[in-house]
Amino acid sequence: MTQTRSRPEAPPRASFRGDIEGLRALAVLLVLVGHAGSQFIPGGFVGVDVFFVISGFLITGLLVEELDRTGRISLVGFYARRAKRLLPAAGLVLVVTLLLTYLFLPKVRFSTIAWDVVSSALYVMNWRLAEQSVDYMFVDQAPSVLQHYWSLSVEEQFYLIWPLLLLGLAVLGGRRRLRRGVLMVGFAVVALPSFAWSVYLTSADRAPAYFVTTTRLWELALGGAVAIVGARLHRTPRALAVVFAWCGLVTVVASAFLLDSASAFPGYVALLPTAGTAVVIAFAVAAGRAGPAGLLSLPPMRGVGALSYSLYLWHWPLLIVADYRFGELSASARLAVVALSAVPAVLTYHFVENPIRRSQTLHWQPAQALGIGAACTGTAVIAGLLFQLTVWSPARPPVSTSAVPPLGGSASAGAPAPAGPPGAAVLRKSPRGDQAGRPVDRVDSITPDPLIAAKDVPATTRTNCHVQQNSSEPLTCVYGVKDASYTVVLAGDSHAAQWLPALEAVAVQRKWRVVTHTKSSCPFLAMEVALDGRPYTSCTEWNQRVRGQLRADPPDLLLVGNSHYLTVRDGELVTRDAHDILVTGLRNTWREMTGIGVPVVVLRDPPYHRRDPVECVSANPDRLTRCAPPRDEVLAAGGGIAQERAAKGQPGVHLVDLNDAICPTDRCAPVIGGVLVYRDTNHLTATYARTLAPRLDSALATVRTGGS
Repeated sequence: MTQTRSRPEAPPRASFRGDIEGLRALAVLLVLVGHAGSQFIPGGFVGVDVFFVISGFLITGLLVEELDRTGRISLVGFYARRAKRLLPAAGLVLVVTLLLTYLFLPKVRFSTIAWDVVSSALYVMNWRLAEQSVDYMFVDQAPSVLQHYWSLSVEEQFYLIWPLLLLGLAVLGGRRRLRRGVLMVGFAVVALPSFAWSVYLTSADRAPAYFVTTTRLWELALGGAVAIVGARLHRTPRALAVVFAWCGLVTVVASAFLLDSASAFPGYVALLPTAGTAVVIAFAVAAGRAGPAGLLSLPPMRGVGALSYSLYLWHWPLLIVADYRFGELSASARLAVVALSAVPAVLTYHFVENPIRRSQTLHWQPAQALGIGAACTGTAVIAGLLFQLTVWSPARPPVSTSAVPPLGGSASAGAPAPAGPPGAAVLRKSPRGDQAGRPVDRVDSITPDPLIAAKDVPATTRTNCHVQQNSSEPLTCVYGVKDASYTVVLAGDSHAAQWLPALEAVAVQRKWRVVTHTKSSCPFLAMEVALDGRPYTSCTEWNQRVRGQLRADPPDLLLVGNSHYLTVRDGELVTRDAHDILVTGLRNTWREMTGIGVPVVVLRDPPYHRRDPVECVSANPDRLTRCAPPRDEVLAAGGGIAQERAAKGQPGVHLVDLNDAICPTDRCAPVIGGVLVYRDTNHLTATYARTLAPRLDSALATVRTGGS
């Protein structure tokens, strides 16, 4: 059944279909324009689904035709054709992306991008992105410069298993008359569970559902099914075929405008672009020139379709690099960058893709084609590893101590001086306007090193005590003095968790027991909030359980912190009066706690930056003032204003605002007292938070003694 000779017969040649080349053009244009700006095409991402159906159709058609013609499938020949068609251009873009990274992107991204290159070269990038999508450590990172390789990874995994599946089904099918029925049953066995899993996982955990192969296989199998029944559909009456084909094309285009980033995708709504594509492919031949084939086969569409692979490879790295080098680009500027990606795409098509794909030597020597493919993959993998090892030099782990003066007063005589940089300790008692916290261009040293600032996190993250987005089960973790009689609970999202280093230092000194209840992107709130525009069900359930635990066992003091959120009512996102509704929800939640005798301390949200301070510091070590945004701008973002309004005039609720010690002057310095203040756009480094312990201690002392 399987031929493995070094000189396989010529591959089966299906008749060229210009309409499918035009569908490729439509798919890549949807993706490119959608990436340029969602205001142009909000659902441009459906272009990838169009590609999936096309790939399933073409690959299945070629394999089945070979199987019918020769009675076997040459695995060596098939993999050789895939290798010479896809791997050289993909490998080239990966290596060039490393060069662009070295020349134009900040060093803090080097390690991540190096591993992205390795994952992309091995075609497992989709699984890496799926894992990162639920990992709190990656939530606030910039998009990967190779994020678009996720779809190529899905297709390569499909190419690996699909011929083997067809061979197995062909053995079961036996005679040709029975074979196609068995193939359809086999495809259904693959597609139906994959579709069901896609619907379930999209509703339960949408972020990884978008990337994993198991939620996408049905789309490729759908294209395969069209290839099996295609010949029969070619006999459809022309008038009927014209209607079907045009309806399919309209469905594809409409889905790109009806869907957006808030849609539950892929899930069942992915049927719109995929079924539409399948219908176009199935009926375009019977429809003839009266159908969409006339439009899709126009020379400009076919030209773009021929370039679609290279266009897809090049456009995203160029967009990410341009966005960083020139700041946040306007939609028109992003569209211009996408258009310029046609230059390297054309060069790659003519000087890399075509010479290798059309090589007669490689056609008759598939082992050489496989060798070239392996060389391209190996070169990219080795380049990524060398970039990791030689260009990005891992820095020391974040320090666990900083020069925090003893709480409540001066050090005793003869006591050793605190170790580490002082951070907020350089500021006077009333830090607003303190010139020790003003932005400067250079500092002697920065702790933690910006290269590892993302790892300078509170203990909740290091010890896996921070609940991830896909879980609703509270994790109760204890810090400070675990058998102390006085209990403080810290509850909320990661903006609450960032205060743990300071609170833990206070707790050790004051002999307190600290219990944490924190969850990613989930405020302590008796109201449903949205995540990515959809109801955040696990957050609602987590909140109910945490509040139930607090009612059953009230702490002596409750500390809360949160970012800003949109709420959900009756399953719909609330956008009108959204700020007022959030304020009301916060007030009601805190009132519930004070009603059972628990004082509530609201930790006012710190600055929320538009530009990542860590990347800026890494790129401008001698011009740190470039990384100091206006105080009013960054304090107006985040959850701080809502917290202030909700806490005002509410008995038993106390607002603690330490932002004068985080941003003392009219522009917020990225480094104060030798300590990097932020680890990303909206979280403090654990090191800097720890240096705020004396100020937090003083504020909590005022609360406990009855002050405001």
